[in-house]
Formats: sequence, structure tokens, C-alpha cells
Amino acid sequence: MSDLIADKVNMVFTTPTGGKVHALKDVSFTLKEGELLSVLGPSGCGKTTLLNIIAGFNRPTGGAFYLGDHEISGPDTERGMVFQQGALFEWLTVAENVNFGLRMKKANKKETARKVEEWLEIVGLQGFGDTPTYQLSGGMQQRVALARCLINDPDLILMDEPLGALDALTREKMQSLVLKIWKETGKTIMIITHSVEEALLLGERLFVMAPRPGRLHKEYRLPFAEKGVDGDMRDIKNSAEFAQVREEILTMIWDMEEEIMGKAEAA
Repeated sequence: MSDLIADKVNMVFTTPTGGKVHALKDVSFTLKEGELLSVLGPSGCGKTTLLNIIAGFNRPTGGAFYLGDHEISGPDTERGMVFQQGALFEWLTVAENVNFGLRMKKANKKETARKVEEWLEIVGLQGFGDTPTYQLSGGMQQRVALARCLINDPDLILMDEPLGALDALTREKMQSLVLKIWKETGKTIMIITHSVEEALLLGERLFVMAPRPGRLHKEYRLPFAEKGVDGDMRDIKNSAEFAQVREEILTMIWDMEEEIMGKAEAA
């Protein structure tokens, strides 16, 4: 396992008409091994672009990301990805989805089967291994996606709005599961979300990104993720400290959105 280092990362896209969109500007930070980071900001601030570069789906136009001592230049099993929709193979069973990566590596079948059962138990899906994936609810499918990612033992877990499509109660349960996995595995996790409340709950570190060109506007170091591992999530959300930080960030993002709207109207 290794630290994730962003070194003056820039990303400029060329539009179909030949114009330029500066999506990210001089983004630099270090995410230490085992840390839990949430990232939020107004629409169009480059959150998903940032994640896609770390995943290796895109190459930055300037600067670089490093995991440990080597530069990220493409997808790799050292980085696992969980999407908003599970991106599962719905015609396969739960177990077949979870063990997909290990089968591609031609891992030992007995060892793979043991690991599948282990991870299904961790994510609360024991007994569902033979169930066709299409029969599962959205929350259960996201549990499968988590198990499929984690069974490959990545150094870094990247989550792009992983709980955004879930109902409120299922989302709360999944938030608790993410914290449990973070604490029990010691994995480094980076979560992109549009929800201020979720970012506060699932980030011991939290980055607020400024609007385009996307850049790091403010960083918070928060106690709520650690408290949420064993504590009651609703009690945490009802605390005065949580409410104060939530309102501060909501106001910050609201002002950014107002600025974006003003620029759009002026144009």
C-alpha cells in the first residue's frame, strides 16, 4: 500500500467546436495510506474528472498522479473502482460477479471460492452467491460491487457517487458499511459525492472543490467518520458540531453556484 500524490494536475478538454475547457487546474495533495477522503463541490468542478484520472481512464494534460513511487498512466488492479450504478454483469450470479477479477487472473478456484464467501459475508450477502444479480435490489447490487472491488485487494478504492441512486434508508446502511470496510481493512478510500451530509459522514478528510477550472478550495479534517464506525449515524448528524460544518459548506457551495449562474447570465 502506498500514498496517493497529486502533483500540479491540470486537465484541459477540447470541445467538438475546437474550444478549450479547463476542467482541473494545479491540483496538488497527498492522500496518506489508510485515509478516507470525500470530495464535493458544485456541478462541473471536475470531481469525476479527478477520479477518472486517478483510475487511469484519462491522462492529465499537465502534472501527474503517483501511487507510491510510480506514475499512474492507465487502469491497474492496484486501484479499484465502484461506480454510481454497480456496472455489474446482470446475467451472472452474485458469486460470478464477485470473482470476475480473480477468474481473469486465473487464480486458484478453491481459494477464489473461499474469498468470495468471505467477502459476501463482510458485505452482508452471505447465502446470495447463487442468486442472479438482476434479481437484487439496488442496495444489494452496490454491495456486490463493493465485494467485487475489494476481493482484488486494491491499494486504493475509488468511489464515484456510489450511493447516489439509493433510497434514504438503504443509503444510510451503505454508509455504515463503507465505514466498517474502511476501518476493518485499513484501505485508502476516496469518495466523490454531491451530498454535503454524506461527505461529512464519509470523510475524515474532505475537499471542497471550486468551480471551473476545478481546484481545491478548502480542506477539512473531520471526526465524524471515526465516530460513525461504532456510533449512531443519526446522533452524529443531529449534533451541533455536524450542523455547524454542514451549514458552512452548504453556504460555500451555494455562493459558488450563484457565481456560476451570474457568469452564465452575463455571457
